[in-house]
Amino acid sequence: MSFRLAISTAAAVLAASGMAVGTASAVRQDVTASSTDMGDGIHMISTGIAGNLALLTGDDGVVMVDDQLPNTGSVIEGAVVEIAGAGAPRFIVNTHWHGDHTGGNSHFAQQGSTVAAHHNIRTRIADSEAEWTDAPGALPILTFGDDLTFHMNGQTVEAVHVPSAHTDGDAFVYFREADILHMGDIFFSGWFPFIDLDSGGTVDGYLAGMERGLAMAGEDTRIIPGHGPLSTRVELQASIDMLREAAFRVRTLVEGGADLEAVLAAQPLADYDAEWSWRFITTERMVTTLYNDAVSNG
Repeated sequence: MSFRLAISTAAAVLAASGMAVGTASAVRQDVTASSTDMGDGIHMISTGIAGNLALLTGDDGVVMVDDQLPNTGSVIEGAVVEIAGAGAPRFIVNTHWHGDHTGGNSHFAQQGSTVAAHHNIRTRIADSEAEWTDAPGALPILTFGDDLTFHMNGQTVEAVHVPSAHTDGDAFVYFREADILHMGDIFFSGWFPFIDLDSGGTVDGYLAGMERGLAMAGEDTRIIPGHGPLSTRVELQASIDMLREAAFRVRTLVEGGADLEAVLAAQPLADYDAEWSWRFITTERMVTTLYNDAVSNG
């Protein structure tokens, strides 16, 4: 698939996620959408710069999970047309409020898509000062509390709220008959996770969310992470083990009276750096998140 769009990636991802761009350098590059056919009319769509999407196609219409950045709408639309023959999904489900997962809401809503999300997602988008949130159709028009179920194309598609994890408005989306679980940003496969404390996320809630995903997944369940490659229980368990141990190390230092400067100087996650650190959530930023959470919720 060769749908491309040039955008300034570093600035776009940070701004769309509702965070200050700060000193992030804008890197101009072509964005290409690629898809993985998972069978049962389901595809995983990725661009490599924003959240992974899931697409369910069939005679009942298209259901899409998340819709990426505000300026990638035409790229995602091209991928949907290539796969399903139509550019506007019947329904879109947002897994949380960040703009690298909801930034395409306006693009698709103006073409007739109905966007569904947890109540808190609509609230967070409405309260955000990010420019993309003011676009027509950016706000979900269908909201739910604990769960929402679609019965389409031979699939039972279950959107399930997970509280106080990555944010306060997260949802898993489970395609029951296909046994495919989209975990949104409660799973960064092989990377340090972003736990958005300012949006109601917590470390304990994030761990509980990953554990809940693990309980939902069987040995053959294919797991679509918010970021990273298509995964299984093995990769999810590895992320749980890493975060639990990392949180324990930082909390131990905090309980011993260390301030942030001392915790960073101790380099408690040094042995994780090579494998888990990445351009957005570096080891230093992961330690800082764990410290702030421990101070606030310890």
